[in-house]
Amino acid sequence: MAVKNYYKVQGDSVTRLKQFCPRCGPGVFLADHKNRLACGKCGYTEFKK
Repeated sequence: MAVKNYYKVQGDSVTRLKQFCPRCGPGVFLADHKNRLACGKCGYTEFKK
């Protein structure tokens, strides 16, 4: 995937659009599924309400 799908640039500020995995740390993003957030590296999963 392209980097443009992970970050948003507005003027001088950059914001992340996806969350980092709490187990793997910075640099590993959580995939955003319909009912959950999941890490493809370690298998960490958070279910959405």
